Amino acid sequence: MLSTNADSDIIPATKPHFITLDGLRGVAALMVLCYHIFEAFATSHIDQRVNHGYLAVDFFFLLSGFVMAHAYDNKGTSMSTWAFIKRRIIRLHPMVVMGALIGAIFFYTQGCSFWEVSKISILSLLVATLLNVFLIPVTPGAEIRGVGEMFPLNGPSWSLFFEYVGNLLYIFILRKLSTKALAIVVFIAAAGLVTYAIKGPDGDVAVGFSLTGIGFLGGSLRLLFSFSAGLLLARVFKPIKIKGAFWYCSILLIILLGMPRIGDASTLWLNGIYDSICCLLLFPALVYLGACDVVSSKTMQQVNKFLGDLSYPLYTVHYPFIYLYFAWVKNNKLTFEDSFPGAAALFIGSIILALICLKFYDIPVRRYLTKKTAA
Repeated sequence: MLSTNADSDIIPATKPHFITLDGLRGVAALMVLCYHIFEAFATSHIDQRVNHGYLAVDFFFLLSGFVMAHAYDNKGTSMSTWAFIKRRIIRLHPMVVMGALIGAIFFYTQGCSFWEVSKISILSLLVATLLNVFLIPVTPGAEIRGVGEMFPLNGPSWSLFFEYVGNLLYIFILRKLSTKALAIVVFIAAAGLVTYAIKGPDGDVAVGFSLTGIGFLGGSLRLLFSFSAGLLLARVFKPIKIKGAFWYCSILLIILLGMPRIGDASTLWLNGIYDSICCLLLFPALVYLGACDVVSSKTMQQVNKFLGDLSYPLYTVHYPFIYLYFAWVKNNKLTFEDSFPGAAALFIGSIILALICLKFYDIPVRRYLTKKTAA
């Protein structure tokens, strides 16, 4: 979400950099990868083994809001609205394009009974690719995979779409609000999110990837609460010195995102309560503790930097291979144990691909665009 490490480079050099938050982004991105791998063996949210990985998006939105407010909320920056927008596009969009292109390249290798790709024309694929490249969502029934995703070539692009929405809300509206007014926004959004989580159709907040009425509403509530809560947390942030926060924050984050489903089909509301507690209380606490962490060890600084650098490209490029893995599992009726070598290859290969994209594509392209727009 957001997303991932897409915000670490917006902090001016004169301000402290929260390196532990970068590391936690990476941990959350790795948990998203695990969550998506286990989608191939689930019939619904209820029986998925790594069950709450979808909450990583809410964690990403919260991080994004916190870091953005830290960078821009006080009067220490004179960056114009257009300069801000250009900078965000340069930071986010190269990997959006890469994810869409990878999804298009591998599309015809992903056929299975859940989606028939062989009947999709090249023209339809090209149109879908262009829509994904420009982050233009499509409605269910108008997308080429047939499972209702806004972005059928690279499903996680939906959260990047909302990340852009959050950025625009920030620069035009949210940064201009007083702390009290922002707190009111957070409170209203929290009430809406909790109501959706508990009373919604699935008893969770695993929503936003589909451009249906309820899907868009749920995704909007996720963004508005978590992003605004991150902004508010940054405004009221009073740091204390903590050592070793990365380790226990990471362990807790892994537990929260990997937690089995709470309740069953007859008690959906129980899981809604769990999601609400994570979003409203536990994730803000993790961000606060991570921001207070004092990292003096060069080794830990390198670990956090590595995870932070990995997080955004990993999030944006892994999912086309999840489609491929899903199709392989379904076509061959494999259990997780049967497919473990493929799952391990997917996990490791996604990390390697993300690092390759980072070094040879994302960083050079962003550097080039930055120079061009500064000229």
